[in-house]
Amino acid sequence: MKTLIVDDEPIARQILREELEVFPDVEIVGEADNGRQALERISELEPDLVFLDLQMPVMGGFEVVRKLGEPLPVIVIVTAFDEHAIAAFDAGAVDYLLKPVGELRLRRAVERARKLRRNPVENADAVAAIAAAVPPASAAASRKIVGRNGTEYFLLDPNEILAFQAEGELVWIVTAKQRLLATQNLRLTEEQLQGRQFRRVHRNAIVNVNHIRKMSAMSSQRWLITLSNSLQIVVSKRMAHNIRKDLLW
Repeated sequence: MKTLIVDDEPIARQILREELEVFPDVEIVGEADNGRQALERISELEPDLVFLDLQMPVMGGFEVVRKLGEPLPVIVIVTAFDEHAIAAFDAGAVDYLLKPVGELRLRRAVERARKLRRNPVENADAVAAIAAAVPPASAAASRKIVGRNGTEYFLLDPNEILAFQAEGELVWIVTAKQRLLATQNLRLTEEQLQGRQFRRVHRNAIVNVNHIRKMSAMSSQRWLITLSNSLQIVVSKRMAHNIRKDLLW
């Protein structure tokens, strides 16, 4: 089965790719990191099977399914949240996988995909059911952020993150107790955080405005902000006006 992996988290794609290597009839033909790219790859590669994340920048998984054309691939939903998976599954989706994906559940999903691939009518019904599913209103609010410490990966609530700081090619996630490596660069992180309580304050920093405790003027156009863990970050001249406008009465 020609297979496409769609997830905006590079680490999640890598882990799923490695786990699928044990299936001799599964051939990974490509990856996509957002919904729009997923539609392009599906049209170009015509995969038999798509592992599809629901929460992605640019275009979410439900919208991807609604825009699919023929031939329809088998869709297996991948999500970090039960509420999203249950919404689609109850609507008639063939299967869903919760992150981190377990070996037994993955085997079941691949086996169901094999059966659906042999039954285009049943697969069309399953795809239509996913397309008709309505994601919960809390979908965006419950989005988790992945941080890495060595070989361990942590799912973080956005509210517990104080800032993101770039150091060369690395991006650090700063919490009250530790620093973790982010799984994507600062530009993609900023896109993913749109509509939340985070603001870009410097080309190398994004902060959670709910954790700003003090603003000190360094000059007429430059500020120094102090976060709830006493971390201090300089606000660039270009960003200073927007930050003041967002925070001050």
